Amino acid sequence: MSLKLSILDQSPVSEGQSAEEALKNTVELAQSAEKWGYTRFWVSEHHDTYSLAGSSPEVLLAYLAAKTEHIRVGSGGVMLPHYSPYKVAENFRVLEGLAPGRIDLGVGRAPGGMPRATIALNKSRTRNVDDYPEKVEELLQYLYDDLPETNPLYGLKASPMVKTVPELWMLGSSPASAVLAAKMGLPYNFALFINGEGGVSFMNHYINNFTPSNYLEKPKNMVAVFAICAETDEEAERVASSIDLSMIMLEQGMESKGTPSPEKAISYRYSPFELKRIQENRKRMIVGNPNKIKQKLEELSELYQTDEIMLVSITYDFQDKLKSYALIADEML
Repeated sequence: MSLKLSILDQSPVSEGQSAEEALKNTVELAQSAEKWGYTRFWVSEHHDTYSLAGSSPEVLLAYLAAKTEHIRVGSGGVMLPHYSPYKVAENFRVLEGLAPGRIDLGVGRAPGGMPRATIALNKSRTRNVDDYPEKVEELLQYLYDDLPETNPLYGLKASPMVKTVPELWMLGSSPASAVLAAKMGLPYNFALFINGEGGVSFMNHYINNFTPSNYLEKPKNMVAVFAICAETDEEAERVASSIDLSMIMLEQGMESKGTPSPEKAISYRYSPFELKRIQENRKRMIVGNPNKIKQKLEELSELYQTDEIMLVSITYDFQDKLKSYALIADEML
């Protein structure tokens, strides 16, 4: 089985770097990913944070589509409970019209930020995750012009009237997302980089309980994992130390002005608890030389019964990130 590789980029901001530089790096990475042979390039939605500049995937995707030629570009993902499914459908129909056959619409139910961002995004109403399945169904109806006659809005069209449809992906890090994706007959991407526990069982449920739909005849699945590659294991560990410290800072609510340098991470005095947290967080990551990364990715492919893996990388030095993805591509693509 030939393994396809894709990229999710969160437009991370390093200490001392501007958000403008981070967004510019995302564009350069997308162009490089296309050249190297990656299948998809997705961008994320995060709010109210110094560390991640990707807050509006729809806007960023339009620019990325214009700056690339054939790689699929998509959202990883749009946090649907915040938004009108009708407006999301129109946004992505515009994108599909601009880049036909190249747009992925990944959706999730997470807030994408702290509670105050959720309040700001839902100013006049309460964000209700319980209606997420209904919102996904409504989004599909608009994308496929499939509103039932019983719907009071029957006949409503999501503009523009384009010839192709964005590929809708269900994203998640919990069993609920796997259950919903299987029930609705949609592609499913498990976020191993967010949750290091239970993913294999979630994916097994999705595959074993998949219900064929008008959108998909058989299961289509991916797994997304943090990956840091360098020419040697030692160098990969040095680069990865930045994200080790970043995760500790996030978990403990420490103030962050972006991804710390390896030098800062290496000199940090970790408590025994923090060292255990790093060990636990490494379940979400693969770190090493190209051959080790290849072996780990092939193992993940078998475990998750998938022919496509999405890689996520956060480094202090953007050149380290470029080198990581280039080395993996040289080894596997």
